[in-house]
Amino acid sequence: MQVVNNIKYVCKKYSFLLKQLVSRDFKVKYKRSVLGVFWSLLYPVLTMAVMALVFTNVFKFTTPGVNYLAYLMSGLVMFNYFSEASNLAMSSVVANFSLINKVYMPKYIFPVSKCVFVGINFLLSLIPLYVILLATGTGVNLYHIFLPYAYVCLFLFTVGFSLILSSVAVFLRDMFYIYGVVISLWTYMTPIMYDIAIIDKPALLFIFKLNPLYWIVYFVRRIMLYNTIPEINAWIYCALVAIVAMVAGIVVFKKTQDKFIYYV
Repeated sequence: MQVVNNIKYVCKKYSFLLKQLVSRDFKVKYKRSVLGVFWSLLYPVLTMAVMALVFTNVFKFTTPGVNYLAYLMSGLVMFNYFSEASNLAMSSVVANFSLINKVYMPKYIFPVSKCVFVGINFLLSLIPLYVILLATGTGVNLYHIFLPYAYVCLFLFTVGFSLILSSVAVFLRDMFYIYGVVISLWTYMTPIMYDIAIIDKPALLFIFKLNPLYWIVYFVRRIMLYNTIPEINAWIYCALVAIVAMVAGIVVFKKTQDKFIYYV
């Protein structure tokens, strides 16, 4: 409880700094861009179109009972948030070391700001997702009011994981290259393009379900695509992966941050 209160206090105290860092990221990302923030809407649609073309026509992937475009997009939006946020957060401490040297500020604010920045893009990407849900006849149901639960779990998991990544990257610069391989493997270990029902080996299926993102994507799809409330175990697993990642991230970052100055 004390840790939670400390986090709330620090977040409130440095809320202005967090806003400035997020604002800076937006200005840098969309500087000299003709379409600007509109890319947050267009990019996931273009990515989905390419992937849908490949996986439906080349690999012949199907998802019985639901529209494949809606299935693909619902998983892609969730995973893309985690992938982009964790990648940006990983280098955030190293990239801002000159700023850390000049004035005192909590170092964790940098990976958190990246997660918030990408989170805003994530919320914008929900617009084309809902357009696809309506256009494909999947529709929207009352159960969508439970989706923020999955979004919060995804955010907390991403922040916790990003705190660990940004800490490790300070001491091991090879992590910038290693993580590229890890995220590629993670992409295929998460049922984004395919239905997990195609995995017929129980041992392999068990391994796939150990993937934290599997449960978050599963939770979202049960509501968006199958018009039903997820089972209680899905609620529990989503909460567990979020809490465990967040606690682990805070512990690792807190124990290592005082040593950053010797390695950055």
